[in-house]
Amino acid sequence: MNIDLTDTTSSRINSALIQARRSTGTPAVGMVLTLVIVTDEGNHYDALRAASDASKEHPSRILVVIKRPGRSPRDRKIARMDAEVRVGGETGTGETVLLRLHGELANHAYSVVLPLLLPDAPVVVWWPEDAPEHPSEDLLGQLAQRRITDAQATEDPVAALGLRAATYTPGDTDLAWTRITPWRSVLAAALDQRHSPITSAIVEGEAYNPSSELLALWLAERLGVPVNRQVSEGPGLTAVRLETADGVICLDRANGSLAELAMPGQPDRHVALQRREVSELIAEELRRLDPDEIYASSVKFGVNKLGKGGVGTLERDAKAAPATHVAPEPDRPPLPTRDPESPPEHAPGSPKNPPQAPAQPPAPKPHPPAKAQERKADGKADGKADK
Repeated sequence: MNIDLTDTTSSRINSALIQARRSTGTPAVGMVLTLVIVTDEGNHYDALRAASDASKEHPSRILVVIKRPGRSPRDRKIARMDAEVRVGGETGTGETVLLRLHGELANHAYSVVLPLLLPDAPVVVWWPEDAPEHPSEDLLGQLAQRRITDAQATEDPVAALGLRAATYTPGDTDLAWTRITPWRSVLAAALDQRHSPITSAIVEGEAYNPSSELLALWLAERLGVPVNRQVSEGPGLTAVRLETADGVICLDRANGSLAELAMPGQPDRHVALQRREVSELIAEELRRLDPDEIYASSVKFGVNKLGKGGVGTLERDAKAAPATHVAPEPDRPPLPTRDPESPPEHAPGSPKNPPQAPAQPPAPKPHPPAKAQERKADGKADGKADK
């Protein structure tokens, strides 16, 4: 059921939602969260389709905020909201509300969305295209437990990753990180088996692919070895090679769907690594609403070492050699001895007349031995006897 509302308010939209639920025979609210999508007119269709597919796994109220500030000064002075309420049909068990904010109202989406949130339910905000520089400081972002961005949709994905690292707040995540979940699972399962220590790693993928950069950051942070990024023709991530003393552990995906895992001393095996749709990525992110600590440590680690175009070498310098570690001091050779009565030599670079220590009083002369005193006394006695 679809209900179109022109020049409406939030209270009228809530009334339309109740009316639509009663008309479809589902008066109870069975949704588990509110998903807010902030986009524009040109990209809202794909984003809404992905969110609707994800709502089949996570029944939710989807609020699509479409900003239309206008181009002319006259249009920018207008403050009007048009809405479309969808219940049932393609939306499944959830609800969808399209909010078109015209003119000055486009800058006050917070005041429009707040009355439409489900009571006592978590809120997730997703920016499919242009995300704010600091999502957690955005007014809509402050309403959410999770904030989803997508560095792949930006003009400079590497710079976007650097910005995400600089402005990270618990609850932030990026779809570029979600895309490498199957890769991380396969590599972690392979490394759980018995193998020799890893010395270095190589990550191959398309240029300007943020998922390749994040996977390289994750390996460098977790393994503490140098990781090199190499550019390939794609699609997306193509291969990961881990150098060990016994050989190379290689996970190669050349066609974007089926990968081959090769490990030393074991037969090669095939692993399904299909490139997933955005709806699957959103569904995965909605499964957990707690902060992703592994994403935080990976995106913050060494992101400044990424070269232009996403080519660079990452090394775990900070954790491989902690600042608190002090190398043992080498053994020093024994100091040369000299005669205490001889004058000290002038050391190069020292002043010619160094300050002298205060004079010490002369030490008392030692007493002669007892036998010498007896001989001296006997001699005096003989002399007296001769006289």
